[in-house]
Amino acid sequence: MFTMQLKHLSQSALARKIALWALSIGLLFFGFLSNLWHVAEQEWFDTHQRDTESLIIGRMVKSRQDGIFSVGGLTGAGITTSIQQDWISENQIDNQYAAYLNRGSFDKFSPYMSQTGGQGMVFSLLDRCIPVSPEIKLWAFYVLTALLSAIALTFIVNWFYEEFGGWVAILVVGSGVLSQWLTVFGKNLWWSLWAFYLPMLVVMWLLKRHSVPTNRQFIRFGILIFTAVLIKCFINGFEYITTTLLMMVTPCIYYAVLDRWRGHQYLKWALAAGLGSGVAIFLSLILLCFQIGAVKGGFMDGVAHVIWSFGKRTYGEVQDYPAVYAASLEAGTVGVVVTYVNGIFFDLNTYLSNTNTFVSDFLLKVRYGYLIVLFMVMSVVLFLRSTKILSERRRHSIALIWTTWFSMLAPLSWYVLFKAHSYIHIHMSFLLWQMPFTFFGFAVVGCAVITWRQGSIEKSNMEGV
Repeated sequence: MFTMQLKHLSQSALARKIALWALSIGLLFFGFLSNLWHVAEQEWFDTHQRDTESLIIGRMVKSRQDGIFSVGGLTGAGITTSIQQDWISENQIDNQYAAYLNRGSFDKFSPYMSQTGGQGMVFSLLDRCIPVSPEIKLWAFYVLTALLSAIALTFIVNWFYEEFGGWVAILVVGSGVLSQWLTVFGKNLWWSLWAFYLPMLVVMWLLKRHSVPTNRQFIRFGILIFTAVLIKCFINGFEYITTTLLMMVTPCIYYAVLDRWRGHQYLKWALAAGLGSGVAIFLSLILLCFQIGAVKGGFMDGVAHVIWSFGKRTYGEVQDYPAVYAASLEAGTVGVVVTYVNGIFFDLNTYLSNTNTFVSDFLLKVRYGYLIVLFMVMSVVLFLRSTKILSERRRHSIALIWTTWFSMLAPLSWYVLFKAHSYIHIHMSFLLWQMPFTFFGFAVVGCAVITWRQGSIEKSNMEGV
């Protein structure tokens, strides 16, 4: 009888997990692929980052024309001007897609030299292997990218499910579905959203199974981090790399607090993470320099371009760059951070019609600043309630609070260190709040509500006795 009950419970738990996976992947996938839930304005969804995605389209045209590794395998556009100095115009973007869909070719090709462009090579390989029309292949690439992004986020959802239960996991799913920034990035071929989360997923998976690791597991940890970061850098280069690395170690904070790591454990994890990711980034930089060298004439030309690009995005000297970069290099860091705190996570105006300007601009637009305040309040509630009730989940709650506020450093690292890039790219860098701060923040909200409810029930039971 007892064995039958255990079997029934295990089957029930498996059924719940399968249902959660199906729900999460389904909601996220259809949102990413077609904006089915109308989280973002449709025109914005249809055109967002079409310029950068056109570089992947251009790579596929060039690969079909001259081979996958032509021009160093770099992405780019069939234009006569330099992408580095003069960005692609709307008409040139349309020409990129037209050339691919109509099986055209380029007389000139301007490579984009600030990213390895691995996603372009992968899609070029798939484009060569799949024997269907370009229209169907392009649609299939969108489906693949949206599905991989949905699966990556669902792994995160599953982690929250295993640690904190179904209601918290559902709230985390909801936060992903309602994020307009995840929605507009979810299927973009250039960004390949899933690759940003891959290093963190590897760490989550390993620590979930080896919370008190041996020396051999530290080596395994370093190798897995090296592999994940190398894949991330190959797929979408060094885009948001500081955010990716801090997001990667976020689960370490959770398990360090939960399992009360000792000093030597902190040191070993930090060393493994630092060496693994450092070697991966170094090799990726070497590869990029060789790619640029294939275009510009030599390896040192690649090194010079990487240094120039780094300064352009951070705190380079104004006189060393074209005048168009002056404002971003001179911008104040605090002002840049404030801009992103005021960004919009979810816009209820998409669903509701309101003529009152104050209501539509400040109440119906859920800004990241509002979420930060909400997460602060709920963190206090969760901390206070978890200390007052008899619950074995208390340490999990405290660990979650610590992890949530550490995770905020991931987006802030880019806004601060890559201040110039953040100043210019306010049309896209709000995405970083979802890496992974908002996920942990909404988990805190869910845990606080559940803990408050449990405390109320225990209090009622005691009064009843």
